[in-house]
Amino acid sequence: VQQISRMLTELFQRARLEKPGQVDPRAAEFTLSLLAAMYDRSGTGYIKTRSAAAALIALSGDTLLAKYRAFFQFYAVPDGKVTLITRSALRSLLTDLNQIPAIVGESCTLSCVEIATHSCFQGVLNSAIVEEKFLSWLRSEPVVLLWLPTCYRLSATEMVSHQARCR
Repeated sequence: VQQISRMLTELFQRARLEKPGQVDPRAAEFTLSLLAAMYDRSGTGYIKTRSAAAALIALSGDTLLAKYRAFFQFYAVPDGKVTLITRSALRSLLTDLNQIPAIVGESCTLSCVEIATHSCFQGVLNSAIVEEKFLSWLRSEPVVLLWLPTCYRLSATEMVSHQARCR
């Protein structure tokens, strides 16, 4: 938790320099509190860096494709000349990501994660998949992660203004 706290402090200090007046001075504290509520419910003082990174990626303002690629980079493993994501790594990713909706009472059961993992690997004979297969599966908007593209679309349209008037 202390290491993540230092990283968040540095991250938000840089953001304050890039966007003066747009970053709350307590952003690092609030973000750490959110991460602890999601990934350290028992108060051990330990949060997996990869879990925290997944949450920060998911909550970032980046495009969906950029988020999906970053998830792959954090959870995949090199295998010779290619990088692959295994079934167990995908389960870990989905479990980590599902802590985000769980914090607001929209939790998913463990069977949801298993069903999603099975759907991603459907028709795959190997124990791992390449990035393109992973991205293709995510683009199909699996139910277990439907909240992620929905939140992205909401944030992408929050500043849209239409020149129409209602009576």
